[in-house]
Amino acid sequence: MRLKNHIVILALLSVSVIFAQKKKTVAIAPKNQFISELLSRMTLDEKLGQLNLPTSGDITTGQAGSSDIAKKIKEGKVGGLFNIKSVSRIKEVQKVAIEQSRLKIPLIFAMDVIHGYETIFPIPLGLSSSWDMPMIQQTARIAANEATADGINWTFSPMVDLSREPRWGRVSEGSGEDTYLGSQIAKAMVNGYQNNDLKAKNSLLACVKHFALYGAPEAGRDYNTVDMSRVRMYNEYFPPYKAAVDAGVGTAMASFNEVDGIPATGNKWLMTDVLRNQWKFNGFVVTDYTGIPEMIEHGMGDLQNCSSLALKAGIDMDMVGEGFLSTLKKSLEEGKISMSDIDTAVTRILAAKYDLGLFENPYKNCDIDLAKKEIFSKENRDFARKVASESMVLLKNDKNILPLKKSGTIALFGPLFDNKANMPGTWSVAANFDKPITILEGLKSTVGKSVNILSARGCNFLSTAAEEKININPHNPKSYVRDNRTDEELIAEALEVAKKSDVLIAVLGEGAEMNGECSSRSSIELPLVQKRLLDELLKTGKPVVLVLFTGRPLVLVEEDKKLSTILNVWFPGSEAGLAISDVLFGDVNPSGKLTATWPRNVGQIPIYYNHKNTGRPLNNKEGKFQKFLSNYLDVPNEPLYPFGYGLSYTNFEYSNLKTSSSKMNFSEKVSISVDVLNSGNYDGKEIVQLYIRDVVGSITRPMKELKGFKKIFLKKGEKQTVTFEISVEDLKFYNSDLQFVAEEGQFEIFIGKDSDATNKINLELVK
Repeated sequence: MRLKNHIVILALLSVSVIFAQKKKTVAIAPKNQFISELLSRMTLDEKLGQLNLPTSGDITTGQAGSSDIAKKIKEGKVGGLFNIKSVSRIKEVQKVAIEQSRLKIPLIFAMDVIHGYETIFPIPLGLSSSWDMPMIQQTARIAANEATADGINWTFSPMVDLSREPRWGRVSEGSGEDTYLGSQIAKAMVNGYQNNDLKAKNSLLACVKHFALYGAPEAGRDYNTVDMSRVRMYNEYFPPYKAAVDAGVGTAMASFNEVDGIPATGNKWLMTDVLRNQWKFNGFVVTDYTGIPEMIEHGMGDLQNCSSLALKAGIDMDMVGEGFLSTLKKSLEEGKISMSDIDTAVTRILAAKYDLGLFENPYKNCDIDLAKKEIFSKENRDFARKVASESMVLLKNDKNILPLKKSGTIALFGPLFDNKANMPGTWSVAANFDKPITILEGLKSTVGKSVNILSARGCNFLSTAAEEKININPHNPKSYVRDNRTDEELIAEALEVAKKSDVLIAVLGEGAEMNGECSSRSSIELPLVQKRLLDELLKTGKPVVLVLFTGRPLVLVEEDKKLSTILNVWFPGSEAGLAISDVLFGDVNPSGKLTATWPRNVGQIPIYYNHKNTGRPLNNKEGKFQKFLSNYLDVPNEPLYPFGYGLSYTNFEYSNLKTSSSKMNFSEKVSISVDVLNSGNYDGKEIVQLYIRDVVGSITRPMKELKGFKKIFLKKGEKQTVTFEISVEDLKFYNSDLQFVAEEGQFEIFIGKDSDATNKINLELVK
């Protein structure tokens, strides 16, 4: 009877392949039965092969069958590949697995689709500054549409690592410092990628990363040690990961750092006790790039020991390290692991392939005609333009220089005003770097007929020696060409152009590779060559607008003091120049708000709004030093720009804060409302933010916590009542026993335009 079942399952697999090649899908056995039967037919080598995720290497169209990786695929020693691009290449490689391997198990194809595929949206930190969940979800949906049309079915996104460490380069890939906002974005991204139906042709398997705590490295140095209490883990750093799990994310990626002294890749408490047992995650877990062999340097033993440690911890797929492939057989023979351990991991990977519909149609994402139609379409680019404009944050506009008039002469300066390759920002691996629209191109196409546009470089990014470090872009090695004239020559040319101009726009900041992975910075100020150019432009007495590119909060104390106008554009993506022009000339009123606190200097780091009080708090905000209180001798406690901060071309006034009841029991809900008036001269959007303080708790509680926000649109002169609903769930936290509880007592509710909101109302939670 068992032999008969084996024949049936092989027949089903063969029929599936034949029909799939004809672009038809056939029904197969129910999931558990199908996987059980397939697993029973697999050799140990084939099982270990499913746990192996190598990179694709340089596979070119027409050579997939003879590539270095092909031999392993034919032997069933590869479960998937990542960072191979294009339908034609992927289809060729899939054919090797389907037509030349014994069991014809399809491969899964992954890519770092982080903030868009070929249509690139703002970097994730920029996206988060829109505070617009439907829009953020749609960016993931478009990325999924494009990636799946090009053969990809798995993305290593979203990255939900909460971070209060702007020196860390990968802060650019996350959603800032707040656990509530980060959780909302995590859900939006997962829903956008997976679209609640993984079998659909345009659904992309998501991967929440990096689990866990990767955003809190000591000294802000990438890959460095992380150490924190479990109370902090559960209350502050874990929730965005859990939100992704609750949204149904299909996979998770282990982080490089250690947790409680054990690297995350080998941490059973993290991967099994928390992720699977507490949160009920039922997908599979992949390591980060060479995560298993890197445990050797952590001091966890040799490759065999690290590999068995990872498998026992709950890791299912080994990215690049090949420790599973090369050592688990020996560990099985020595009794260090069991066949059950291996089968569990294999089952999870096969289940993901089943859920994606790859057994029914291995070529479901290999429609060349669809790729031509879907990728980098005008509709997608138009949406990218809108998203970019809504993500920009107006940091300063004291003299109302912005919006600019569509007349006169405007001059552009700096190393970024005509630089295509830096517009997408870090981790835009699928981008075509010759397609982004520069600021010069954007202004010429939108206002070039009514505005005379001049330009001069004025400076490079950095000094020659330092610049070599930031010009190493594996995806586009020609991303930046240095101007070899002296600083004096560059500035002299800029000043000549400035003389002929009415408004000077300095396009300065970071290059794309000054942030992202392995791009930590001990100093996060503007480079000296850029500061010098700004100073020389200011000396002309003409209006100067700083258009700031950055992937992290910067220290801008000098610039904030000297300049009247600063527009932070992050790295806006494919349509950068058009979106920046929209905001500069007022076609779009900026509405972005910061999702990470901007410090006055690096000595304040870590600095974040939802800090706890001390027993000796400093209660003045004037920066006045007081002995024997918690403050600095040389700088105020307050940041330069707080969390939630962002200006508009119009003004918003808040009034009439009220609650439906001053008391609430554990089963009730209370409404909190506030009136918001657009009292300025422009229509605009405002992000109304609600914060809560738990005044007395069984453990110390933050001074404020974001618990709600709404993005509203008001015409000039219009008033709107904005209402939030609060339940006991909004008041819960993890206590010292790691129980998720709400406690009776007094709460303060704040509503305002940023985390410095002072308008408050009291609420009491009673039994």
